[in-house]
Parts: sequence; structure tokens; C-alpha cells
Amino acid sequence: MKSIVAALIFFCFTQSGFSDTSQSSQINPATGAITWEIQSHGVYFSLTQLLPDQLRAFYANRGFSLTQIEPYASSCVYMTVLRNDNAPGIIRYTSNDWPVSFNNNPHALVSVKHWIERLIARGANNSSIIAFRWAQFPPEQEYRPGGDWNQGMLSVGLPAGSQFDISAIWKIGDMGYAATLTEVNCAE
Repeated sequence: MKSIVAALIFFCFTQSGFSDTSQSSQINPATGAITWEIQSHGVYFSLTQLLPDQLRAFYANRGFSLTQIEPYASSCVYMTVLRNDNAPGIIRYTSNDWPVSFNNNPHALVSVKHWIERLIARGANNSSIIAFRWAQFPPEQEYRPGGDWNQGMLSVGLPAGSQFDISAIWKIGDMGYAATLTEVNCAE
């Protein structure tokens, strides 16, 4: 039901007057990783590819075995930034409600809670789980105007090489807003 509601919200935002400014992308010359970014309604939203080997190394250094972290490392993960530069108020979001479209079908993001449960089931120790949790993009948050922001890892849960669209959705009071990134690629 949640994915149907998210798809309806996505449709409403893309069919209404909530237009995004133009999307841009940049390639890091050292790593080849791509960043997709957009500013909309005073809010900056970006995704930067994290390569599976980067994730394996990062989490191996936090106590995970490669076997434990492999499902996450290969789940299409991005460093995600959401920043309230100059929106007309405090923005509030729940990232689990952000709609993703893959092959013209709705696709749910993989929640931090799901990954933690899965990692615990694979035998990860408590200190590794804490390190994992703190590295993730906050599932819910609010940011004040003037540059309040956060960043963290966000798992899309798609196979390498997939292409998708994603909308960051937030509210200011009762008013809804969105910023949509299109044709985002999962690193291979």
C-alpha cells in the first residue's frame, strides 16, 4: 500500500506546478563516480555513486566480514545529500516514502531498518551495526532554512547497471514539494 501511495504522490508532483530546476551531473575524475544534483524550491538534493568496492572496504574497516556486507555493497548505494538552502520554512521528510521508478514501475527504497535486521541475522556485531547506522542517510529529519543539511548512504536495492528516477519529497507545514532526479545509474 505504501508503494501505491508513493507512486500517487510522485504522479501528483510530476503533473502539478511543482517543477524542478534543471538537473546536472558531474563525474569525479579520480574515481569515475557520477553525482546527480538538482535544486528545487530552495532545497538541494544530490546522489553520488558509491562503488561496491568502496563500500566493501569502508565496512570491512568497521568490523563487517565481506560475506556479511556483500548484499548491501551490491545494492546500488549512493551518498545522498539533502540541504535546505532557502526554502520558505523548515522542511520535513521521510525517505522511505520517496518514490523510485525503475522500468516505469514503482520500486521501494530499502530501509535502514531492513538492512540492520538483515546484517544482524548475518551475525554482525553490535559495534559494526552502530557504525553502519550512523553512516546511513537519516530516514526522517527536518532542516531549517539557511543551509541546514545532512548526508549519508542510501540503498536503492537495484542491480548494478540499473537506471531509475527518484524524487526527494518533503513538506513545509501542510504543503508538499519534490525534487526529481532522472536517469540515475547504479554503479557496476
